[in-house]
Amino acid sequence: MVTSMRIVSLVPHATELLFALGLDENVVAVTHECDYPAAARKRVRITRDALPAGLCAGEIDAAVRERTLAGQAIYELDRDALAAARPDLIVTQALCPVCAVSYDDVASIARELPGRPRVIALDPTTLPDTQADVRAVAAATGREAQGERLVARTARRVERVRRAVAGLQRVRVLALEWLEPPFVAGHWTPQMIELAGGEDVAGRPGEPSRTGDWTTLADACADVAIVMPCGYDAPRAHAQALAHGDALGRLSVQRIVAVDASAYFSRPGPRLIDGLELLAHILHRDAAPAPPPEARALDVELVTTPG
Repeated sequence: MVTSMRIVSLVPHATELLFALGLDENVVAVTHECDYPAAARKRVRITRDALPAGLCAGEIDAAVRERTLAGQAIYELDRDALAAARPDLIVTQALCPVCAVSYDDVASIARELPGRPRVIALDPTTLPDTQADVRAVAAATGREAQGERLVARTARRVERVRRAVAGLQRVRVLALEWLEPPFVAGHWTPQMIELAGGEDVAGRPGEPSRTGDWTTLADACADVAIVMPCGYDAPRAHAQALAHGDALGRLSVQRIVAVDASAYFSRPGPRLIDGLELLAHILHRDAAPAPPPEARALDVELVTTPG
């Protein structure tokens, strides 16, 4: 690695990965949503949310759909701040227009910057893809040894979970990435559920999250519903679950839990392994290894009205 390399991260999971590879001092600018690790919050922030503040879940969904259909970005990039950061490398993504600044915009701007910084996109759709991204970023920054160590640590923890739940009865799981309207979690989440000793009743491994309807979701006959609104922490997810208690109640599941999607599920970074351990602990508490103390699930107790 060239020690003077200046890196701009335009997606939170890339920021987490860069720090995990020991590139703290090289990261010079990040997005307004890069909040982990804590040191990332001290970096220059060069994006902002294009949506107005204070929207409810349904309004957020409507605004995102409207802007996406109009070809408008959800996030805005401060071009002057990006130029001032003088990056050698820009790490972004192209998979999800809701998750980051448009890749095409970033690539176009980069071609006009002095030095023409390299732009790489991290677009995993599966768990193995996330580990390939570790190696790709490590190679781009001369951190191959650190990357291999991170991949090896992750593999050991995955195997520990796999062995702990082997042979146990599968728990039928419904993972909800949004509630208004309901979105079924896709991409790597169904694989995580499978590894954790569950059976995803609606998600499709490696495929995008998709909308569903409450009647069809109820017919899936899940045992556990996991509320993981994209970008929300556990308390906010819990509040959303309570706000949609009537719909969730019609699922007739045995248990509803809210989790920190922003930390452990939405972002395909190093903390996905924490999310896997959390899932295993939710589904098979007595057998699974304990997740990190900060990775916790909040049980949702719905208030029923006598009828």
